[in-house]
Amino acid sequence: MEVLPKRLARFGLTLHPEKTRLVDFRSPPRADQEPRSQPERSFDLLGFTHYWGRSRKGRWVVQRKTAKTRFSRTLRQIGQWCRRNRHRPVAEQQQVLSRKLKGHDAYYGITGNAKALSRLRFEVQRRWHKWLNRRSHATRLDWSAFNRLLRRYPLPPAQVVHSIYAT
Repeated sequence: MEVLPKRLARFGLTLHPEKTRLVDFRSPPRADQEPRSQPERSFDLLGFTHYWGRSRKGRWVVQRKTAKTRFSRTLRQIGQWCRRNRHRPVAEQQQVLSRKLKGHDAYYGITGNAKALSRLRFEVQRRWHKWLNRRSHATRLDWSAFNRLLRRYPLPPAQVVHSIYAT
């Protein structure tokens, strides 16, 4: 922590004193080891929550998922967009929503984050249905009709773009 500000100063960069801290993020102890001081369980960095989880083989590995703040901000922005653009043709709305979801996947589509990507699709569909349902007081768009609409104008499936296993 003493050397880092000097290194960054060479490139004209500074550290924010309130946002910079040293995180004790050691792996949790195995069952046969003695417990040590409580390390931090998770931290947010670059839009991801980094946390310790078990691999398929049972080893401790660092896993990443979309941070709650970024997830809720994305949903809020998409909901606001759906509200402002509910008067546009459904095909045009589907194209824009697809681009937004693909852009989200381009950054957050990493190994281990598929559940958050799928959950985002589900929540976007709920918001899209909500605002399409408010286009008219005369007609209602129930879920069966909305599911038919989704078959005609599908949203892209969640896609892991950045795999740590790809060579």
